Amino acid sequence: MYRPNLMFFVLYFSLECICRSQSEIYSLNYIYTSLSKPLELPGIHEFTAMGLMNNQQIDYYDSVAKKKIPKQAWMREKLPADYWDKGTQSRKSKEQWFKVNVDILMKRMMHNSTDVHILQWKHGCEIDQQSDGTLKFIKGTDQYSYDGDDFLAFDDANMQWVAPVVQAQPTKRKWDGVQILNQYTKGYLEKECVDWLSKFMAYEAKEFSRADSPPRVYAFAKKAKTAGHVRLTCMATGFYPKDVIMQIKKNGVPLTERDGVQSTGVLPNDDDTYQIRMSVQIPEADKETYECYVDHRTLKKPIVVKWDGECCDCRSFGAVVIGAVIAIIVVLILVSVVLFVLHKRGTIVIPGLRTRATGNGVAFSGVNTLEYGKATKSVMPQLNK
Repeated sequence: MYRPNLMFFVLYFSLECICRSQSEIYSLNYIYTSLSKPLELPGIHEFTAMGLMNNQQIDYYDSVAKKKIPKQAWMREKLPADYWDKGTQSRKSKEQWFKVNVDILMKRMMHNSTDVHILQWKHGCEIDQQSDGTLKFIKGTDQYSYDGDDFLAFDDANMQWVAPVVQAQPTKRKWDGVQILNQYTKGYLEKECVDWLSKFMAYEAKEFSRADSPPRVYAFAKKAKTAGHVRLTCMATGFYPKDVIMQIKKNGVPLTERDGVQSTGVLPNDDDTYQIRMSVQIPEADKETYECYVDHRTLKKPIVVKWDGECCDCRSFGAVVIGAVIAIIVVLILVSVVLFVLHKRGTIVIPGLRTRATGNGVAFSGVNTLEYGKATKSVMPQLNK
């Protein structure tokens, strides 16, 4: 019974990618690999799917995580969440398709379920960018292999399937009998695939055309809703590209969600850079050492900003009391000044305060004497004159 050498299969594919990466041809390919049964080996999954642009991985899916994820920063930034949600559902459907069809091929090949067998599908397109910027279609690929051997391939030029082995003949006859399927396959390879490749090339070009920008990092705290606590916040802003690592550390140890750490996630700024905030609630009297740790590809080494222990809007009880006393004193002074002015103008009369006559009315004389050197002279008006 034939047993495929999985290590040889993986190494062959890897070497093929490395060799072909020297070509100037632009390519977009998707590769799906399904095993007849799971293997208890790290990193080897029953089903995997990945997208490759110019032989660099741009997305990935496996039967464990069951989620299509971006593998390039520009894929994550440029494509909306809806793209990844739909992609995940599509990959889940293909996973079920492969599960059914690998069993069909095992029976057709008269293989039992004791050994591990592999069904793989690769489809995509290759183009050449002309001097005027236009894209020239070179070829499309849509082929299946079983245990590392060619099983079925689509002839794009003649719009028909090619079966290199006898066991593939039934599938060839069935698929060639559905002309709309062959027309769709040709249209996808020559048009839809090229359109996606063109779009991805533009995204990648824009990614590298924008200058990288390092993050600015701040650590601060504000009063928390919970009495006796503050919310310590780490903020990094102004960085590009989007990928960044941020941690809040207590005495050098990273805090996690279990410690109550909350994150805004990476958010866009108006200048095409990004920002992120992480925060955690701690006791106001906490004297431990807290730091904000940020790493980004623009940095030679991570930035570490130590929190100074200050709270932006927190005030101690003593400070509140002192502030209240000062406020009362200021109010008393203002009241005194107002009363003084009103009494001076004659609007009110305050007992115990004396006045003197002036040409304009009554004026206040707090001392009631005028000094002339060492002598003094009363300025009280003479009532008997």
